[in-house]
Amino acid sequence: MAFVDPIGDMLTRIRNGQMRSLNKIDIPFSVFRSKILDVLKKEGYIINFSIDKGENNKKLLLVDLKYYEGQPVIREIKRISKPGRRVYSRATSIPRVHNGLGLAILSTSKGVMSDSEAIKNNLGGEIICRVF
Repeated sequence: MAFVDPIGDMLTRIRNGQMRSLNKIDIPFSVFRSKILDVLKKEGYIINFSIDKGENNKKLLLVDLKYYEGQPVIREIKRISKPGRRVYSRATSIPRVHNGLGLAILSTSKGVMSDSEAIKNNLGGEIICRVF
C-alpha cells in the first residue's frame, strides 16, 4: 500500500504512540524520515532511533520515545507543508514556534535541519513540521 503522505503518517505514529505511553514505535524506513528523526534526536525530543530489518526483509525505523515525569516530551507535533499545499519560507521569515521554545523542521538545499540551524546558516526551505 502506498502512502499519500508518508511524513504525516510518521508524525501520526509518534503522536499515537505517545498517547498510549509506548516506549518504542516502528515506522517504515525512508532516508528522509530518518533525517527528520535525526533532528528530533539532536534537539532532545526522542531518545534514539535505529534501523532494523522487519518481516519480508523490509527496513523499519525503531523509535524510542521520550517522557519526562510520565508526560511525553513532545506535546504537539504538527505537519505544516502537506502534499496538497507546500509551505516555503526564507531564512529571514522562518516562523518561531512558541517564541523559540519549540522547533520547526525544514528541508533546505543543505539537507534537513532545525529552524535555528537554518537561521544560523542563512538558509530557507520547505517547512516540514513544527514540534513543541
